[in-house]
Amino acid sequence: MQGSNQTNFDSTPSIDYWQILKNRYGVILLTFLLVFITAAVITSVIPEKYESTSVVQVHPSTIAITPFRGQSAVNPGSQMTAQYLQNEFESIIAPETLAMAAEKAQLPVQWGMDMDDVVSLLEGIVETIPRRGTDFIEINVRHASASDAKNIAESVAEAYIVRRRKIEEDRAKKALDALDAESTEQEDLVDDYRKDLTVLIQQYGIPYFDGGSAGNRLGLSEQAMFQSAKGKLANFETQADQIKIQIGKLVQLTSEELISYAAGLDLPQNQVTAYALQNRSAVDRMLDLEAQGIGKKHPDMVTMKQRAEGALEKAHEEVISLKEVLKTKLDLVEQQVLKMREMVDARQEDAITLSLKQTSYTQAKEQYEQARGMLREMKFKHSEAKILLKMPRDPITLHEKPKKASKPVFPNFTMNLLLGAGVGLIFGIAIALLLEHLDTSVKSLEDVERYLQVPVLAVIPKDVGVLHKQSGMSPDAEAYRILRTNIEFNRKNPDNNSITVVSGGAGEGKSTTLVNLAYVCAQGGYTTLMIDADLRRPRLHTFFDINNSVGLTNYLTTDLALEDVILQTPVDNLYFMPSGILPADAAGILNSRRMSELLQDVKQRFDLVLVDSPPILGVSDAAVLASEVDLTMVVVQHRKLPRNMLMRVKQAVENVGGQVIGVVLNNVDVRSDSQYQYYTSYYTYYSPSNIEENQKPQAMTARKSSKSEPKGSSISDTSNDDLY
Repeated sequence: MQGSNQTNFDSTPSIDYWQILKNRYGVILLTFLLVFITAAVITSVIPEKYESTSVVQVHPSTIAITPFRGQSAVNPGSQMTAQYLQNEFESIIAPETLAMAAEKAQLPVQWGMDMDDVVSLLEGIVETIPRRGTDFIEINVRHASASDAKNIAESVAEAYIVRRRKIEEDRAKKALDALDAESTEQEDLVDDYRKDLTVLIQQYGIPYFDGGSAGNRLGLSEQAMFQSAKGKLANFETQADQIKIQIGKLVQLTSEELISYAAGLDLPQNQVTAYALQNRSAVDRMLDLEAQGIGKKHPDMVTMKQRAEGALEKAHEEVISLKEVLKTKLDLVEQQVLKMREMVDARQEDAITLSLKQTSYTQAKEQYEQARGMLREMKFKHSEAKILLKMPRDPITLHEKPKKASKPVFPNFTMNLLLGAGVGLIFGIAIALLLEHLDTSVKSLEDVERYLQVPVLAVIPKDVGVLHKQSGMSPDAEAYRILRTNIEFNRKNPDNNSITVVSGGAGEGKSTTLVNLAYVCAQGGYTTLMIDADLRRPRLHTFFDINNSVGLTNYLTTDLALEDVILQTPVDNLYFMPSGILPADAAGILNSRRMSELLQDVKQRFDLVLVDSPPILGVSDAAVLASEVDLTMVVVQHRKLPRNMLMRVKQAVENVGGQVIGVVLNNVDVRSDSQYQYYTSYYTYYSPSNIEENQKPQAMTARKSSKSEPKGSSISDTSNDDLY
């Protein structure tokens, strides 16, 4: 398609939030004003309240009692921690404290209420606030009366101090009484332990010295004897094991090995070594003689051989004797083992008996000494607590008395208005964004081209009037000149000069767009015919103050000639066919052979034929016309028709075989999108003035035809200068 816009339909448009705020500024402003005014009204009707404050300092408990000396005098549960201070906050606003304050300030009598109701009311107006990094607590009271606020704040602080002091004293008294009772029980326990220890001393005959260690030496000699006997038993058992090993070796070895082994035994009167040496000496001498060449029968060789054999026999005899000696020694050692084991068993029984006695004695001694030490500590602490109770003490210090407020602190008119303004602005922006999100109407050129995939032929600004009724050259005409040019370049066939103008619904500016387009085309030298085919609510005749009694319906239902229903308008080259009398069946009349012949006839006589039709989604007339004419132009009012309805408009045209040439975005608020400002600013900048129009040479002499026989040339015959 010549001159058609190339659009990427898959691209996703970015959201211009600033532009949304500009478009919805009315909603934002209205929401802002409603919230702001509501905040102002509510603030003005809220009763005023005055505030008074008492400041107290919380000290840790100074009279808490612990049972033993050396421990902290402060109760571990009363340390200055965040939890401790939080407990004090709750104590200040406790019903008991508030009841004491109400009674002190005589609030039940003053307000005419019972105590429970007064306390409930005080719980709502008394507030405790900690001062960061300190032990100070602010007691704030807000009330409609400044005097009552001061009296309540003072009474609550005093009641809290009195109640806290009483709680401390009661806790100390209870602790002292408990300490007295524990001391009495401890004295009885010490007496019992002393009696038990005395019995053991008399039974075991062990003298007791305070702080001595006589009991610890009990049974030490018996234990030493037992350990010595166990050591000797172990030695005897070791000796017996060694002898058994030696005897076993003597049995298992061969003769030569036996002699060698026996020679190494450390035994008294062991002659095996000497005989073994004699045998070795004789053998060595025999080897020397043999080396000298002396034969075996030589007297020296015989003598050495006899000596060696004699020493070997005596060694064997001595080994047998050693076996007997070892067996005798083994018997002796085993007897010693038996006797020593009996001694160990006896010593072990004595040690166990003495150990049990020592344990009983030591335990009784330790219990007695520990109980006596605890009793001594408790008596000392008892005396210390009595002295502490007599010392001056005050767990709470009042640092600041409440003052009577001179002006109310609630409501804060300035703060509430600022808050209302902020909330109103936020709500307004949120509502604007929500409405923009929910709004599915056509907002931009991209919306049209993305969903319909047809070009936007023109953007018509908001509040554009009827051009032929305006004096001079209006800048608004430039938008329709662009529309005229885009129609020329977006139609495929130059002979397609019959165009019907449709819209999705009523009130979208379809008829006004057709009239202004026809006017601009006529000014450009086109012989233009307007046909009012809206047989439901015709409006074209009202733009020219022409009688609507004779027109299209008369021509289609009678034998009137075409010249009888086509009228010359006050504008040169512009002709008009009214709708005529409205029929009962508009769609049936339009969907006729005579209507088709009419369109074919006027297409030959005029350069451009513009057919007005009713809304295409409302009735079937527009669909019939779309099937008869060459092209269909859709007029869409900016931010009115939903996108899905716009798609149905195109589908309705295509279902009957029509062709949508493009869309006219009508009644556009140029503030709604920055891209529209470029269009409309160029209209004014480039629009010709009256002087320029008068001085401009006529580029084309339009061929005007008479009313009876209009005849024109094709649009393509005009020069490009006439298209703008």
